Amino acid sequence: MARNATGGGSGGSGEGGTAAVPERLLAEATRLFAERGYDRTSVQEIVEAAGVTKGALYHYFGSKDDLLHEIYGRVLRLQTERLDAIAARDTAVPDRLAEAAADVVVTSIQNLDDTKIFFRSIHQLAPEKQKAVRAERRRYHEKFRSLIEEGQRGGHFRADLRPDLVVDFFFGSVHHLGTWYHAQGPLSAEQVATEFSDLLLHSVRRH
Repeated sequence: MARNATGGGSGGSGEGGTAAVPERLLAEATRLFAERGYDRTSVQEIVEAAGVTKGALYHYFGSKDDLLHEIYGRVLRLQTERLDAIAARDTAVPDRLAEAAADVVVTSIQNLDDTKIFFRSIHQLAPEKQKAVRAERRRYHEKFRSLIEEGQRGGHFRADLRPDLVVDFFFGSVHHLGTWYHAQGPLSAEQVATEFSDLLLHSVRRH
């Protein structure tokens, strides 16, 4: 889970331990941003909910903007690490693509508030942070696209497909999860992941 992906460092601000402080700040910021919206949540409300001072927040995060950036960044880092590991395996490329597709669905659902907040609020990031995030997402998508290209070169996947459009189509569905998926609904994260993965593989395989 990306909730634990943040680490937080071992330096102390003297409040509530070390790693627990940035984790609490991120948890409360995520909850408040999801409930009220990024622009309607103040730094004071975040630190009061986390039980720390503004000084503690600024020790770990330079601004509210940095909190928003980290909420999405920790999920993307987790997903990138997992995709890198899957892509490097010595297994058939259709199996790796299926696993990568399922993994991004599961990790997105496990961190649904994070992704919903980010896509709703990305325009409120400072321009340089927006640029950095878009570059990080692009690198992730390029790694995913390379699996499709590998499968095409090996004759596993349809040669007539444009890999970039396949990626856009698939991730459009993944990013849409936040508009309809509910943990109390009839489908588990793993069930949705299996369906999405099967749909992707069926669309790209040579028949």
